[in-house]
Amino acid sequence: AIILVHWLLTVWGCMDYVLPSSYAWGNFSVLAVGIWAIVQRDSLDAITMFLTGLLLTVLTDIIHISIFYPSHDFLSDTKRFSIGMAIFSLLLKPVSCYLVYRMYRERGGE
Repeated sequence: AIILVHWLLTVWGCMDYVLPSSYAWGNFSVLAVGIWAIVQRDSLDAITMFLTGLLLTVLTDIIHISIFYPSHDFLSDTKRFSIGMAIFSLLLKPVSCYLVYRMYRERGGE
């Protein structure tokens, strides 16, 4: 569910090309590592890399949104929706990090 929600919000965040392609590459690569973590349920490395990637994308998302946020004169409805979904994804990432951390603990991480 975490991967599906963040995938959908990232797709919607990339809809209007407000954010650069590095936003999409960063988020989609972390989601690919998340799929790896789902497939290999016994791998501690996969879940660790997914958690680390989520934490790093929190920082990069803040940088992307703050640098590329359009001025009020150039803010159309689609740009507003796209940025809103990117911000919503950013706000959900700490909750996702907590849930992934609980999965990390269940797999035997300390």
